[in-house]
Amino acid sequence: MFDIGTISIILFFAIIALLAIGMPLGLASATLAIAVLGMKFGPDFLYGRFGMGPLNIVAQRIYGILTGYVLISVPLFIFMANLLERSGIAAEMYSSLNVWLSRTRGGIAIVTSIMAVIMAAMSGIIGGEVVLLGLIALPQMLRLGYNQNLAIGTICASGSLGTMIPPSIVLIIYGLITETSIKALFTASFVPGFMLASFFIIYIIIRTQLRPEDAPLPEPGPDEVESGEKTKLFLTFLGTIIGGFSTLLFLRVVFFTITGQNEVKEGVDLITLGTPDYILQFGIFMLVAAAFLGLMGISRVKTAWNMGKGLVAPIIVIGVVLGSIYGGITGITEAAGMGVIAVLILTILRREFSLPLLWDSLKRTLKSTGTIIWITMGATALAGAYTIAGGPAYIANMIVGAEMPTMLVIFIMMLMFLFMGALMDWVGIVLLVMPVFLPIVLKLPVEELGFFGAPLEPRQVAIWFGVLFCMNMQVSFLSPPFGPAAFYLKSVAPPHISLTDIFKGFLPFICIQILALSILVACPSIITLFL
Repeated sequence: MFDIGTISIILFFAIIALLAIGMPLGLASATLAIAVLGMKFGPDFLYGRFGMGPLNIVAQRIYGILTGYVLISVPLFIFMANLLERSGIAAEMYSSLNVWLSRTRGGIAIVTSIMAVIMAAMSGIIGGEVVLLGLIALPQMLRLGYNQNLAIGTICASGSLGTMIPPSIVLIIYGLITETSIKALFTASFVPGFMLASFFIIYIIIRTQLRPEDAPLPEPGPDEVESGEKTKLFLTFLGTIIGGFSTLLFLRVVFFTITGQNEVKEGVDLITLGTPDYILQFGIFMLVAAAFLGLMGISRVKTAWNMGKGLVAPIIVIGVVLGSIYGGITGITEAAGMGVIAVLILTILRREFSLPLLWDSLKRTLKSTGTIIWITMGATALAGAYTIAGGPAYIANMIVGAEMPTMLVIFIMMLMFLFMGALMDWVGIVLLVMPVFLPIVLKLPVEELGFFGAPLEPRQVAIWFGVLFCMNMQVSFLSPPFGPAAFYLKSVAPPHISLTDIFKGFLPFICIQILALSILVACPSIITLFL
């Protein structure tokens, strides 16, 4: 039998070796779980008492993870993403966004980033976003003469935003493993996620202004609307959307008031945006929107609607999913189910629904979910075996015993996340590493976390560390040699674009990601803005 220090060293090099030879992470983790238990307890103790030894504890841990209710949301979000991709909703959204920014320098790249944000807010799926953007945006950017590295980097970096922006599956799994509020994680990740997306867009704008040859402007079409009129049309479209939602919310409040459902009662939570005082507020929004649209004219309203109607379906889906969560109507899992129903209804209304579409989406969902579940089982087994062997306590004592400054501990953890993210899947990392790292972070002095801003409250530390982890995994999707975004794009890119070309396109965006990560490390209070 081996001591835990020797086991830790063997485990570290063994997992790198197994992944390097191409063994799937789930199989590698399960194999090493058995090896760890064997090295720690010996074969006699391991197998001598069937159903009572360490293997039984590991099995119980796997059962506990796989029977978690929140886990049901994962296949539902994946299914929703596949429906969005196959139904044409995403393609029409891209076309509508492109209409508004077609005469802007770097407009198509900016549209790609905005579309990625919207797709992330609808489903939180990463691989599907990169593939979809590669199919829709890459050919158009290359046709118009965009710099190849700029096009590649924009698609892959923006397509990976589903890691950060709610409803992120990474956050769901992290919350499930660490027993952290998923709703709080979603709320905390809003600002960092949109900050990172803004950095991408700012970089595109600056680069294309300094190097116009990287993003040539397309020739104006015969029906091209002049800039001033396009601004008026865009404001008209916004007025239509605001007026429509204000009307729906107004009718909702009126219904609750008539039926007496929004009466203030002791011990009963108030209905979000549903109390009687909102009647006046939503009524004013309705009247202002109606007056503005009347001023713009019915002809301009029709034109604006035709130009932007591709954005309506995504807005509805986002409203259903995130609105039901933050409106206190449903939990995460139920919101995912409502999102699926909303997409199915929209697909039927658009006359794009078919049995082949449904069947193909289900097959893709089963394939993706199966991969996640298999990795989850293997990584959970390894994490459980290492925990039983005393690994987390050993590493915690080693780090604490070194008496390093608090932020140096965080810095080392970030480097380890970046290193591991370049070699293995995020599911394995959160299952393997988080049970070790999070208890250490929770023991660190709260007042010493970060360099700027107000200190976190103790209950916010796990949330902040979860958002940090997601930001790291955002980097890992682009990091060579195994950055999955590169392989996703390669599967749909033209033959002349090699993996080397794709990784070259990543470099500026990886720097931007590390900048955003550094800001989040230095100023933890960013996550508290909406908490």
